[in-house]
Amino acid sequence: MSRYPPLDFSSLSTYSLFERESKVTTGDFAKPAVAGMTVRQLLSSLPNQLMGKDFPELIKRLAHCHREHRPIIVGLGAHVIKVGLNPILIDLMERGLITGLALNGAGLVHDTEIALAGKTSEDVDLVLGAGAFGAAKETGEFINGAVNRGYEGQQGLGEALGEAILADSLPFASMSLLASARRLQVPLTVHVAIGTDIVHIHPSANGAAIGAGSHHDFKVFCAMVADLEGGAYLNLGSAVLLPEVFLKALTVVRNVGHEVRHFTTANLDFIRQYRPMTNVVNRPTADGGKGYAITGHHELMIPLLAAALLDALAD
Repeated sequence: MSRYPPLDFSSLSTYSLFERESKVTTGDFAKPAVAGMTVRQLLSSLPNQLMGKDFPELIKRLAHCHREHRPIIVGLGAHVIKVGLNPILIDLMERGLITGLALNGAGLVHDTEIALAGKTSEDVDLVLGAGAFGAAKETGEFINGAVNRGYEGQQGLGEALGEAILADSLPFASMSLLASARRLQVPLTVHVAIGTDIVHIHPSANGAAIGAGSHHDFKVFCAMVADLEGGAYLNLGSAVLLPEVFLKALTVVRNVGHEVRHFTTANLDFIRQYRPMTNVVNRPTADGGKGYAITGHHELMIPLLAAALLDALAD
C-alpha cells in the first residue's frame, strides 16, 4: 500500500465564477483587423492586455510630452542604424519630436560610414582571420580627423562629426543622424569606451581627443537630462553603455539640485536585458514616472512607434 493514498477532494470549498474577480473579460478582447485600417484603428483594435495596453499608453504619453513642449530624448544602439532606420529618426527630428540624441561609439562609426559611402557593417567573419577587421582607411581617417579637430576646438564628438560631414558635403549626408542633428541644431552626444570601436585601432586615433570629446558630450547629455521633468527618454537598442550613461546622468542632475522625477522611459529591443530594464525602465521612474519595456524587432517596432505617434498628434 502506498505511503500517500490519494487525497480526498470532496470537502473542497468552491465559489461562484460570476462573483469572482477576473483579470480578463470579453471587453478586453481584440477586434478583428479590417483592410485599409489606419494606425489609430489598429491600436484601438488591440486587446487591452499586456503590450496591447502598454504600447498605446506609451504613445499617448509621448504625444503629451510633445504637446506640452517637453523633451523626448533618444538613446540609440548601433543596430538601429544598421537595419536602416535613420530616415525615420531624421524625420522625427525634423518634426521636432526627437529633441536630443545619444549614440554609442559604434553608432558614430556606422552613421559616418553611411554618410561616406552609403553602406556600412562589414562581414566580420570574412576578414577577422586575416586581421583586417575594422581597417577601412577612409573610416578611420575621417572620424579620427574630425575628432582631433574637435579636440582642438573643444567640441564634443557628436558636434565635431556632424560638422565635418556637412563641411565635406559627403555624398550621403542626408541619411546621417550626425549631419542631420547638426543641421537641425538638435543636440547629439556620443559616448564611447576606448577600444570598443574600430577607429581606435587606427594610427590617427588620439586617446586624449576621444576621451575629452566623449566627456564633453556626457556633460551635454547631463544638461539634456536636467530638463527631462515631464518629458521622455527612449532607449532603442543599447544593451549596456547608454543605460549606464543615462543612470549616471540622472544621479548627477539630481545631485546638483534639478527636480527630475516625473517622466516617461521606454526600452525597445528584440530581447530583454538586465541593464536597460534596471537603469532605464525601473530605477529612474521609481519616484513618480513610468517605464515601459517593449520587446520586438527594431525594424518593425520603431516605424510602428513613429507612425502611431504621428497619428496621435494629427488631431
